[in-house]
Amino acid sequence: GHLHLTTQAIEEIVRIFSRLGFGRVRHPEVDWDYYAFESLNMPKDHPARDEWETFFMADGDQVMDGKKGKVVLTPHTSNGQVREMEKGHLPIRMINIARCYRRQSDVKHATVFHQFEGLLIDKNVTIASLKGVTDFFASQYFGADRKTRLRPHHFRFTEPSFEVDITCDLCRGTGRIASGRCKMCKEGWLELGGAGMVHPNVLKAGGLDPEVYSGFAFGWGIERTMMMKSGTNIDDIRILYRNDLRFLEQF
Repeated sequence: GHLHLTTQAIEEIVRIFSRLGFGRVRHPEVDWDYYAFESLNMPKDHPARDEWETFFMADGDQVMDGKKGKVVLTPHTSNGQVREMEKGHLPIRMINIARCYRRQSDVKHATVFHQFEGLLIDKNVTIASLKGVTDFFASQYFGADRKTRLRPHHFRFTEPSFEVDITCDLCRGTGRIASGRCKMCKEGWLELGGAGMVHPNVLKAGGLDPEVYSGFAFGWGIERTMMMKSGTNIDDIRILYRNDLRFLEQF
């Protein structure tokens, strides 16, 4: 036997980021919605806090509630950001890896998946720092021939915000395969995940002064990242968890 493909990816990702001084931490996968949403500058009426988007824990027919709001299965690893700041140890260079839960299922999304959250907070952190870290990871994990880009986007907990895209390995960045249009990417680019500079309101929620400290954060799906590794050739994320030995034994 051998480790599952996802576990192999987690170990390699941790090794790469450890070379930049990022240490792996662990934060809850079942958490208060304060840490999953409110502390991340997401108000109570934000669509992501709707039960059609997020799994809420319930006791019978009653959604579990407590001192920091409702209890949720974390939809992202960003719930660890303010928790890490509350420890009071600066600077911060963390990688938080955990399972996440969302109401999505298709070739690029799974109801349960893994995500890795990077957070760096220090004085004088810039977008150039973020780009340098993402480029280093991409060159080490995907190979020097692959290209990444920061595409402007909007997230409540970062400002400015970006989607990080990589050239698709299945179609080699062309958007086309032998049978027609590539079903994994958009015109040769595949979104790995979000990134951006930590929003001042998030720094304040963590007890930090945004006039003194700045930082960046990124959250990428491990399965999707691993699917884009050169030579992997996986075109449906759901196959990773079908327990098909004919597939698993290849890795």
